[in-house]
Amino acid sequence: MVSRNKEGGMNKLDIEQIRGDIHDLDNKIFLNSAGSSLPSKSVSIAVKRHIDLEESQGGYKAGDLVRNEVANFHKNAAQLIGCDAKNIAYTNNATDSYLRALLSFEYKNGDVIITTDDDYASNYIHYISLKKRFGIEFLRIKNLENGDLNIESFTELVEKHNPKLVSVSHIPTNSGLIQDVKPIGEICHKRNIPFLLDACQSVGQLRLDVAELKCDFLSVTGRKFLRGPRGTGFLFVSDRLLESGIYPLTIDGGGAIWSEENDYKITPNAKRFEMWEKSYALQLGLSEAIRYANSIGMDNIEAYNKTLMAHFRNNLDTIKGVKSYDRGSRQGNILTFRKEGKSLEEMQRRLNEEKIYYSVSEKEWGFIDFGKKNVDWVVRLSPHYFNTIDEIDRTCEIIDSI
Repeated sequence: MVSRNKEGGMNKLDIEQIRGDIHDLDNKIFLNSAGSSLPSKSVSIAVKRHIDLEESQGGYKAGDLVRNEVANFHKNAAQLIGCDAKNIAYTNNATDSYLRALLSFEYKNGDVIITTDDDYASNYIHYISLKKRFGIEFLRIKNLENGDLNIESFTELVEKHNPKLVSVSHIPTNSGLIQDVKPIGEICHKRNIPFLLDACQSVGQLRLDVAELKCDFLSVTGRKFLRGPRGTGFLFVSDRLLESGIYPLTIDGGGAIWSEENDYKITPNAKRFEMWEKSYALQLGLSEAIRYANSIGMDNIEAYNKTLMAHFRNNLDTIKGVKSYDRGSRQGNILTFRKEGKSLEEMQRRLNEEKIYYSVSEKEWGFIDFGKKNVDWVVRLSPHYFNTIDEIDRTCEIIDSI
């Protein structure tokens, strides 16, 4: 999947081989990896193989037979983000990961969570719920004129409010903005403030290293840019928090042992954030998706994606009437736009006719951001490293003709 030069170094991706690893790709232009991407054939094989095993052996026996393969999941995920296997917990999706982290703290009236204007809609719903139930406050970091985070604003909020938690979405679901979270992590680390990073849109398209980011939690989904099955995810938990004894509000026999009549002992590693019951078939599928990404190399994937998106944005900017709604000094593999004088129904009809796979982001998914932009919907295109320049050019031609 990655060609090598004579010295053993990496050259460009073998796009033809990568595309050959995907079922039924030739009859469409798939630009919806920020929604739910296309898995490799090997991911589907891993899932189906275990379903067949359960059919013949039953779930318990089948689980025993793949115990070592399941254990490889934690190693693969750890390699992906630069940590140890003991820091990884398997979950059912990114929101599941996020909630297990968010609800591991004991909240009381007046506690403060610091977030941003661009946080994920579900995260905001959680904040509002905590406010209604426990009286917590959630405050937002101001943005610079270009959409980047204002680190001075963050520093002032930290000094004034001594937050219980800082929670930031690395890449919003409704925009191509990549938020600069390294300064956030550094400040939180110095002040011993827990930092929860929602990376559901960044893991799989960018190289991430949790040691560099200095986050305490990293919540991840499998179905987006990692190209894993739906209903999968994982959570990173830092050594600092594990050593503090933190564990999720909802814990069962997967994360603790019933040690006395009125007590339990939590699992010493991040598996304390796992539930005992899970889909082994889906976990094996996600493990294979991560292994696949690791084998290509996230540096290679990120570099190709950067080239692909620069070409896409440059071409789209030349089309009359098209306006992009992505802000920030750094942008990723989510491109949002509208075309002057064209309704959402007109856009959808033509894109569907041309078999372009896309999403629509509506105000409910980015309430504050969309309010600033004065729009209630945008078309969202999200290419990935299996897409080609020819596909991008063809998409731009179609948008131009609408």
